[in-house]
Amino acid sequence: MTADTNHDSERDTREVATDGGMSDVEREKQIDYLDVEINLLKPATPFMRDHLKVIWLGFAVWAVTTFGPITATRIAPGAMTTEMPILGFPFHYFSIAIVGPGAALLLSVWYARKRDQIDEKYGIEQPTAAPETTDTVPDDAAATDGGTQE
Repeated sequence: MTADTNHDSERDTREVATDGGMSDVEREKQIDYLDVEINLLKPATPFMRDHLKVIWLGFAVWAVTTFGPITATRIAPGAMTTEMPILGFPFHYFSIAIVGPGAALLLSVWYARKRDQIDEKYGIEQPTAAPETTDTVPDDAAATDGGTQE
């Protein structure tokens, strides 16, 4: 058997597709999201990748703040069940009752701000409510039940 080290005949002749020098914003505007396959392990677009990073980070913080005090109480019950000198009840009561809901509130604010930053980065504008009109209903208009207004 002879070793063939010449790979010129096996060279791949496919062309490499480029992005044409487009920014992420321009590329995102051209994507039809109804045709994009949603894959949580391999997002298809830069916007989806950035958003997924925020979601996973928020999930990790939520899991630690929610299950951390419970797990710590199970692992080290002596340290977690000692009474707090100021309030007089066990520390794990405080950590579960205050840290969990407080972290959820802070995470919701953090997520809203991060999502706004991502939307701004990719040029996504959120629709605003239509301005309220001050038009009045004419007196001769029919009521919604088909009758006349009194």
